Amino acid sequence: MSVSSQDIPTAAISRLVTYLRILEALELQDVSRTSSNDLAERAQVTAFQVRKDLAYFGRFGTRGMGYTVPLLKRELMRVLGLNRTWNVVIMGVGRLGQAVANYPGASDYQFGYVGLFDVNPDLVGQEIRGLRVRHADDLKAFVQSTPVDLGFLAVPPEHAQAAAQMLVSAGIRGVLNFAPTIIQPRTLPGSSEVTEEWKQVSVENVDFLAGMKRLAFYTLNPSLRPSEFKPSDVNLGTGPELLNHRETEE
Repeated sequence: MSVSSQDIPTAAISRLVTYLRILEALELQDVSRTSSNDLAERAQVTAFQVRKDLAYFGRFGTRGMGYTVPLLKRELMRVLGLNRTWNVVIMGVGRLGQAVANYPGASDYQFGYVGLFDVNPDLVGQEIRGLRVRHADDLKAFVQSTPVDLGFLAVPPEHAQAAAQMLVSAGIRGVLNFAPTIIQPRTLPGSSEVTEEWKQVSVENVDFLAGMKRLAFYTLNPSLRPSEFKPSDVNLGTGPELLNHRETEE
C-alpha cells in the first residue's frame, strides 16, 4: 500500500508506538492473538481508530479472528523502521546526555550510540559506555567516516539551535531535542523558505518541563482534565515535526 507522508497524521504514528508497546507486553505474557477491541481498550482509543491507524500501512488482521501478536508486532517494527540499526550521536554529555547514553532500552530497538560530543574541555576525552567524548567541532569529520542517522540534543537551550545546525550541516536528518526550546529550520536570506538541507530534516522535541507544567495544572484543576485520557494526548514536547510540511492531526 502506497501512501504519502501527508496522508498519515502525526498522532497515528504516536499511536502505533503505543500499539507496539502493548503487543510487546502481550508477547511476554504468551498471548498469541489479539483484536482491535482489545488493543483499543488497552490503548484507550476506539477499535475504529486502531483499524484506521493500521490501515494506513496495509492489511494485517483476519476478519473475525483479529491479529496474530508476533506477526503484527513484526509488521509494526517494520513500519516504524525498528527492524534496522540506527546510528545515533549525542550532542552534549552533561548529566542529561550521560543519562540518555546510559539508558539501557535504546539497544532493544536497534538504536546504537556511535559518538558523543561536547565543547566542555573537562568532558572531551572522557570515556562513557566505551565511547570517547569528542569535541563538537569534530562532528562533521566524524560523520564522514561513520554513518550517522540520528542526533540527540542534550545541550542548554541557548545552545540548542546552533547544535541542531551542526547536526544538520553534518548530514544528520533526524534530531531528538531534549532542550526546552523549539528548534527552527534555517531559512533562505530574506525569505521564509526553508533551506535545502533542512527540507528533509525531522525534529522531535521532548520537553520534560512542559509536561510537568501541564501535570501541575491538571492536578490543581482535575475537573478540567480531558474526559477520556488517551496516550496520544500525552506529549512532553511539541511532538514530531517534519519541517518540510505541515501534518494534520486526528
